[in-house]
Amino acid sequence: MFSENSSIFADELAIAKCHFWTRQVAQRSAFLYQPHFWSAALVKMRAGRSLDFETTNQGEIMLNAAAQVLTVFLAISSAIAIAAEETAKTVSPQFVAEMVFPFNAQHNHAPGIAELSNGELIVSWYRGSGERTADDVAVFGSRLKPGQSKWGETFLMHDTPGFPDCNTAMMTDAKGRLMLFWPVIVANSWESCLTHVKVSDDPSGDGCPLWDRDDTILLKPDDFSGDALHALEQMLSTLPVPLSEKQLANIDEAKKKVSQKLYQRMGWQPRCKPTVLPSGRILLPLYTDTYSVSIMAISDDEGVTWFASKPLLGFGAIQPAVLRRDDGTLVAYMRENGYTGRVRVCESSDDGITWGPVGVSDLVNPGSGLDGVRLRNGHWVLVHNDTAEGRNRLAVSLSKDEGRTWSFSRHLEDQPDGSYHYPCVMQSSDGMIHSVYSYFATEGKTMKHSAFNEEWILEGDQPAK
Repeated sequence: MFSENSSIFADELAIAKCHFWTRQVAQRSAFLYQPHFWSAALVKMRAGRSLDFETTNQGEIMLNAAAQVLTVFLAISSAIAIAAEETAKTVSPQFVAEMVFPFNAQHNHAPGIAELSNGELIVSWYRGSGERTADDVAVFGSRLKPGQSKWGETFLMHDTPGFPDCNTAMMTDAKGRLMLFWPVIVANSWESCLTHVKVSDDPSGDGCPLWDRDDTILLKPDDFSGDALHALEQMLSTLPVPLSEKQLANIDEAKKKVSQKLYQRMGWQPRCKPTVLPSGRILLPLYTDTYSVSIMAISDDEGVTWFASKPLLGFGAIQPAVLRRDDGTLVAYMRENGYTGRVRVCESSDDGITWGPVGVSDLVNPGSGLDGVRLRNGHWVLVHNDTAEGRNRLAVSLSKDEGRTWSFSRHLEDQPDGSYHYPCVMQSSDGMIHSVYSYFATEGKTMKHSAFNEEWILEGDQPAK
């Protein structure tokens, strides 16, 4: 099968010798497996003694055999390591992108993405004549089958007749079940929304998944008005410039509503996908536009029941994406909805139950959604608009130190006009990174899907192909 000059033949020959001498030594001496025997073999190797297999001394034969076994083992291990390193070096950047559906005249916005157990991708978003004030808004979806480059026909995933269904987020759990999260807008205002979840035990097939469960996620957080008002006063004391009359009026309104039970329990809605912890705990990030803070809906029973975390009291920090460090710390990156012009950040050290002060990162944010994912190698990816104003540029940033620095960045979009925003991002089972985002242009609105690997990000900005 191989020529005698090939490295593969040489490796197989070495392995055959290894097997032969292992059998010979095992037959001749039981003490081969004792620690002192292997120590002697290593001493002989380090001393550079001759490996003469013609000796008549049985102990010497066994010692030489063991030395050769170790030598071959180390050689093969080294070869494997070198081959793996060379393979890693030769991974080429990969990038493909396509529209999920043709440009559409209606409002198409806020996608979610998930990979099913059969390897296909499914995307969700909402479509209608507007957002919270348009009662025809419903949730739609599309599938990308394994090996295909074109997304399938658009299908209806959910419609609450007479009520808007808005922001979508999705996940698949360890059992392969698909969960779809979205808010139903009860009274055409964001503060009147209730988050719902649909579950499909077997989401494979064509078109809309067969739903097995449809629930409302009702949260009853402990009264946090005292902590909220204290955090708000602290934030106001640090602002570098005076607020306008309109901003002051908004703050007065927030102070009133944050103390009311109604607005502590209603108005929470999703944007980014859930984070699943090693314990199996599900953290569903939620936020309210009523007074611009975030919270986690937490489930410890695979999404059957939910309870509320302590809120992330940033006042202008919404739509969190949650990533987990190796030491268990959770980091939430949030859209700026206030006065800092930067991505907001907050940490939890108790699996999402309580959260520390909301801080400000170095990442620019124009008041637009973002999303992040922890890759299987431990690196973090964040997809975000890195502009002070506008959403015409969409970046993919990479951190190799769990979010402490973001040293690499490349753009999915960098155009003079248009709006490319509200991304969702995930890593599929084949290692590729997938991002889907709202794509608004003069031709209409659609969702755009981009698939790429880490090597593509590391190349930095180049003209899109």
